[in-house]
Formats: sequence, C-alpha cells, structure tokens
Amino acid sequence: MKHDRLPDLTRRQQEIYEYLLENLHKFPHPPTLDELCTALGLSSRGSLHKQLQALVKAGLIEPMNNKRRGVRLTPPPPQDVPPDENELPLYGRIAAGRPIEAIAGEETISVPPPLRTDRPCYVLEVKGDSMIDAGILDGDWVIIEQRDYARNGEIVVALVDGEEATLKRIEQRQGRVILHPANREMKPMSYRPEQVQIQGVLVGQMRRYH
Repeated sequence: MKHDRLPDLTRRQQEIYEYLLENLHKFPHPPTLDELCTALGLSSRGSLHKQLQALVKAGLIEPMNNKRRGVRLTPPPPQDVPPDENELPLYGRIAAGRPIEAIAGEETISVPPPLRTDRPCYVLEVKGDSMIDAGILDGDWVIIEQRDYARNGEIVVALVDGEEATLKRIEQRQGRVILHPANREMKPMSYRPEQVQIQGVLVGQMRRYH
C-alpha cells in the first residue's frame, strides 16, 4: 500500500518508511540494522543507517542508542477526543421520598439539548415515588439546572440540614420553607429557611423503558 509522500523525505527514505509501517510488526523484536538490511535486500549497513537517521530527524522512528536497540516507529500522538457537548455529570441518586444523600461522582450521561438549558446542569437518578403525581417515577433521570434560588412552585433539589438532598416542589413563606411531595399519600415537610439550601431546579427528565 502506497502512502502520500511525506515532506523532507527522499523517495528511498519514503520506501523504507513504508516498509517499516507495513512489516515491522512481523519481526519478533525490534530489528537491528543487519536484520533490516537483510529484509530489505540491502548490502550497505552504513547507507541504511544514514537513511534511518533521516527518519529519526523527521520524527518517524525513535532514536537508536545502547539502551534502546533495534528500529522502532515513533508512537502516533494521542488523539484529542473532542468533548461530547451533550454529556452532563451524573451525581448519583436523589430522593423522591424521604431525603437521601446525592453523591457526586465522575460518571456522565448524554442529555439531548432540548432537555437542558444553557446554564450549568447535572443529572440525578430518582429514587422513590413521592413525585409520581408530577410524572416523576422511580428510576427516572432528572436534569437539574444548577442554581441556588427558585420560584415558588418549581421542583427543586433541596439540601436539608447540609446533609440530605431531596427532590420536591418548593414553597417559600415568611420564616418557613415547605417542600411538597407530588403524592397524595405523603405530607409536605416544613423547615426553617436556614435548614434548606437550593442546589438546582428541575428543567428536564428522561426515562428508560425495559
């Protein structure tokens, strides 16, 4: 297989480099100059060494020295993988019931742009059934816009007493914050304002069907 001519290489250097690309893996170990001369059918070890030095200078093979014997191709540079703009951090589980801790981790999950906003967002997996009347079921993923304020009636991630996070509809009154479940069998939870820290507002939702 012929490759496009590389800059600053002669035709002979190009041929040697192509041979290395296509055949170096067939050798049981990095070949010496003598082994490469035999494989290429060359009689002059000095001439081959000169050609290989040009390939070293071009950055195509590694420099040869006493510690690194044999001819080795230079490893290709690592490919920069562009970040997936749809990936959001997955911060564990959020309680739609009694509060449980939402744990930050290194996982991410792909979220279509219509389900998020232009502001920083993250994803939580719902645990529990206190929001079922709002269509939020156990196992759903909710997309949360990260902010520390909310309007009354919005569904928020609320951190209670600095320890436990829960997903509820918020009502803010003078001297009280009430977290409302969306389940007729459950009662609202009332706290002092200093007990509740808003960590984000629900902006989207995803569901997996088995």
